[in-house]
Amino acid sequence: MGLPGTGRPSRESRDSPRMRHRLGLGLLLAVIASAVIFWPWTKVLEVTAVATGDVRWCACVAEGDEFVLSFIHSVNRRPVHDTLRVRREHIVIVKSRYDSFGAGMPGTSDEEGTFTILPDGWIEWTVNREVPEITVRVGRVANHILSIKGREIPLADLAEPGSALSFRVRSNTFFSAMKGRCVP
Repeated sequence: MGLPGTGRPSRESRDSPRMRHRLGLGLLLAVIASAVIFWPWTKVLEVTAVATGDVRWCACVAEGDEFVLSFIHSVNRRPVHDTLRVRREHIVIVKSRYDSFGAGMPGTSDEEGTFTILPDGWIEWTVNREVPEITVRVGRVANHILSIKGREIPLADLAEPGSALSFRVRSNTFFSAMKGRCVP
């Protein structure tokens, strides 16, 4: 019952068990909603400009997700595809695939990785090395491409050729991920 003519509840109704139950339920729902929005429970792959620290691109990722950095090798002018994987808040350099040798390209197995010539003629260098981040200098002729979640993002669209971009995985809140316009 309310106070006559005021539209406000009486003191008895505000203190009733039913009203306390509703208030408690409302508070619980507000706490859960805040936790979902503001608790750092989601992982994102962030691409940032090394010079400024500005986030240039990001995507929500999960443990085990893979993405590929592709480019044209600077010496032999042939394609290279580096496969990377999300592990905790790190990046694992899984393997490199290329179809021709060039300066700096592995040619034999050693303590760092395994060298394999695949049936299709491509060469695979398997490394499985975990790193906290990867820095790439955007090439002028390398045509760096990030392939992730069915999308291809030219790195030259994110930064001027010659500048450096850093790739890292970090925990993020849903609110920050969406505010930063991360790809879901």
